[in-house]
Amino acid sequence: AMSPGGVGSSRVGRLAAPTEGTSMTTRILLIGGHGKVALLAEPLLVEAGHHVTAVIRNPDHEADVQATGATPLVADVQSFDEEQMRNLVSGNDVVVWSAGAGGGDPERTYAVDRDAAIRSMDAAVAAGARRYVMVSYFGAGPDHRVPEDNPFFAYAEAKAAADEHLRAADLDATILAPSSLTEDDGTGMIDTEAAEAGSVARADVAGVIAAVIADDSTIGRTIRFNNGDTPIAEAVRA
Repeated sequence: AMSPGGVGSSRVGRLAAPTEGTSMTTRILLIGGHGKVALLAEPLLVEAGHHVTAVIRNPDHEADVQATGATPLVADVQSFDEEQMRNLVSGNDVVVWSAGAGGGDPERTYAVDRDAAIRSMDAAVAAGARRYVMVSYFGAGPDHRVPEDNPFFAYAEAKAAADEHLRAADLDATILAPSSLTEDDGTGMIDTEAAEAGSVARADVAGVIAAVIADDSTIGRTIRFNNGDTPIAEAVRA
């Protein structure tokens, strides 16, 4: 007998049914997918069973991203308006912002680190991607104390504004504030109690990204950290 909806609806139903296992898979959109921290985080997130889409600006970087197990997506978030950003985020459960204009041109720094970041948060709210992880830095905030004539000033201002917007947004957000980044091998150990910025291996920042996504006790918190003596999973647990 025909189902009440006719052939059409049953066919749609079959297409919509998730393949085995996908209901547990978290879909993560990582913006800034070719950054040094991002390339270290991607394999950890893939190993944890997540589906990772890594947004990159330069198509030449696709192979590097694919090698991590993540799916590269070429898009220039700086130029995306709210609707494009919402389409980008749509269908994901988690947004990780690990992009940075890398200092230099102040105009581009504000356009990426402040404006595009804020649009991505608004897009996450609109698209229902509730979990948002921001990679900021240890001293970020309105009282960053970076002088205006310092080349780092625009970045400090941009990050302060973005972090502020995220704290006020209707999202399950975690702000990560690592200290000075090093190329050292990761130790898997951090210190989240330190009052002063030290340094931390990029590999351990990647480890912290993976750990906070796995731990909902990190929602609503800003986690400042150096390398230290406490295993990452334990150190980030509230």
